[in-house]
Amino acid sequence: MISKLLIANRGEIACRIIRTAREMDIATVAVYSDADAKALHVRQADEAVHIGPSPAAESYLVGEKIIAAAKETGAEAIHPGYGFLSENAGFAQEVIDAGLIWVGPKPSSIEAMGLKDAAKKLMREAGVPVTPGYEGEDQSVERLKKEADAIGYPVLIKAVAGGGGKGMRKVDAAKDFEAALESCRREAKASFGNDEVLLEKWITSPRHIEVQVFGDSHGNVVHLFERDCSLQRRHQKVIEEAPAPGMDEATRAEICAAAVRAAKAVDYEGAGTIEFIADASEGLRADRIFFMEMNTRLQVEHPVTEEITGVDLVEWQLRVASGEPIPLKQEELSINGHAIEARLYAEDPSSGFLPSTGPLTHFYLPTSSRRSPNRIDTGVEKGSEITPFYDPMIAKIIVHRDDRATALEELAHDCAWVICWPVKTNAAFLQRLLSDDGVKRGSLDTGLIARKGDALLPAEQDYEELAASAAYAHFIRGKRDPDLYDEDAIARLPVWIQPSGFRLNSEKREFLVAMTDGTNRYNVKPEDIAWVDDVEEGYLVREKGETRLFNLFRTYTGGAASAADGAILAPMPGKVIAVDVAEGDAVTAGQRLMVLEAMKMEHALTAPFDGTVTELSASAGAQVQVEAVLAVVEPTED
Repeated sequence: MISKLLIANRGEIACRIIRTAREMDIATVAVYSDADAKALHVRQADEAVHIGPSPAAESYLVGEKIIAAAKETGAEAIHPGYGFLSENAGFAQEVIDAGLIWVGPKPSSIEAMGLKDAAKKLMREAGVPVTPGYEGEDQSVERLKKEADAIGYPVLIKAVAGGGGKGMRKVDAAKDFEAALESCRREAKASFGNDEVLLEKWITSPRHIEVQVFGDSHGNVVHLFERDCSLQRRHQKVIEEAPAPGMDEATRAEICAAAVRAAKAVDYEGAGTIEFIADASEGLRADRIFFMEMNTRLQVEHPVTEEITGVDLVEWQLRVASGEPIPLKQEELSINGHAIEARLYAEDPSSGFLPSTGPLTHFYLPTSSRRSPNRIDTGVEKGSEITPFYDPMIAKIIVHRDDRATALEELAHDCAWVICWPVKTNAAFLQRLLSDDGVKRGSLDTGLIARKGDALLPAEQDYEELAASAAYAHFIRGKRDPDLYDEDAIARLPVWIQPSGFRLNSEKREFLVAMTDGTNRYNVKPEDIAWVDDVEEGYLVREKGETRLFNLFRTYTGGAASAADGAILAPMPGKVIAVDVAEGDAVTAGQRLMVLEAMKMEHALTAPFDGTVTELSASAGAQVQVEAVLAVVEPTED
C-alpha cells in the first residue's frame, strides 16, 4: 500500500482525497500557489509545498514542479484529482518515468479517449452505441457542410479535443453552418490548440446519462451504475443524481454493460466515467442512448455514486494504484436509495452568473437536514478567500435518502439555509431549481434551465422581503418599535418615509423604512419574514438561499452606499484603468466618470444624474473590490 501521497490539486477535491488517505493511514502532501498559501487543503495535509504564483499556468499546471515536490517530500504516488493535469497523458507518463505511482489510468488509456473522434471510432468497434455523425479526417468546410446536410439539422459541431462545454455549437439551419463552424474552430484553437471538429446529430430532448466504471491491473472491470447530470447551465453541470430518474432495469443493464465494454476496449485501470447522451423524447430507451465521451479521472459528481453504493471511490483508487484488485465483484454491488448533489458556486446569478470573489466573512453550510446528516465536500471555511484564479465552485452539498422525492425536498431545504457574504453564491438559484415541478417529476433534459430563465432567479419582491426583515430586526426585535417613539423623535428620523395621507395624530400609525443593501434602496414596512443576524456590518438576512446585508439608508457605514444616493459602486472586482473627473467637477446624467477593467472586459461607470462629484476615492491603476465606493455624485438642486 502507498504510504505517502502527493495531491496535485487544490480546493474541495484535495480535501476529499486527504480525508480518505487519513482514514487509510496514508501521509499526505499538498501543493499550493501564492493564492492558496492559507487554504484549507494546505492546513489539512501533513506537509505542503509551494509550487509557484497564483495563475494555474505557473503552478498547478506545471508538471515539473509537482514531480519535484513529490521527490522532495518522499511521496511515492501522485493523485491528480480532477481538472488541471488529471487527463494529461504526457504528465501521467512523466510521473511513471520518475519512478512514482500514478493514481489514475494508464497514459495509453488517456490518449485513446482524449480525442473525441478517435474515441468514437474505437467505441463503435467495441460495440458501444454512438451518436450518428461524422468523425472523418477531411476537415474542409465543403465536406463538413455536406455531412451536416446529410445528417439533417439541427446538428452539433464539437471540437475533437474539447471539454467543459467549450468548442460546441448547435446549428439549426444550413445557412448558419459556416459561421458556426468558424466560431467553433476559433474557440477550439484558443482553448485546446486543436481546431479539428466532429459532427453529431442534435438530440431534441437530450439527457446526460453517465456510468461510473472501475478497472484494475488484474483485468477486472465493474460498473457502479449510472448518474443523471442533465441539469446543466451552458453545458456545465449544476445538479447530479443517482440513479437516473425513469431508468428501468433492462435499460440500466444495457447501458452499464456498454460502459464496461468501453472501459475494456482501452484496457482501463482506476476510476472513469463513460458519458452518454439519451434521446428522452419517449423516455429512457437503450436504443436511444449514445456514447459521447469518456472522462479518464474521478468526476466532480462521484459522491452520489458513493452514497448509493456505499463505496469509497478514492479508497478504491489508492488500492488499485497499489496493485490490489477491485475490492468488490459486480454481483456484490447494488443501489441503495437515491442521492442528489448540488454544486455551490461563488457567482452572482443576478449579474449573469459572473464569478464573485472576496473573503467569506460570513459562511455557513447546513451539515444536516431536518431528518439526518448530509455530506458536505468543500475546500473553504469561514474566513477563506475566494480568488479569481480558479474554478468558482466552493462546495458540494450531497443528500442521500430512501427515495428521490425526499432527497430533492431536503436538498432544496439545505440550499435555502446556505449563508454566504459578501461573496455571492448560486444557493437561491439551486433552491428554486430543486423546487421546480418539472424537476420533481423527473422531466429532465439539458435545456431545462435555459428554458426556465429568470423564473429561477430572485424577483424584486424577494429582495423587498429581505429588506423588510432587516427593518423588523432593527426596529422591532431591537426594541426600537416606531410606536414607542414620541412625536419629536419620529420627526428627527430622516430614514422614515410617511405614506400619502399620513397624519401624526391618527389612531393607526404606519411607517415605511428606507433600507439599503449597499446598491439599492428599499422602502418597506418592517415584517418578520426571514432569518436575520445582527452582525458588525449591519443586518445579515438569509431567505431561500439568498444572503444580503442591509443597513438604514443614509446611515450605512460598511464602505458602500446606495447607487440611488449617487454612490458609484464597483460592479465586480477589477482594475481602474481611467478616471475622467475630479472632485468638484460638474457632471451630467450618463457622463462617463471612469473605466473599470474586469474579467478581460472594460466597463464604463457613468453619472446617475446631473450633479457634482463630491467624493473621488478611485485612481487610475487601483485594484478595487466588488461594491467598493469609487465616487459620489451629489444631485444638482432644482
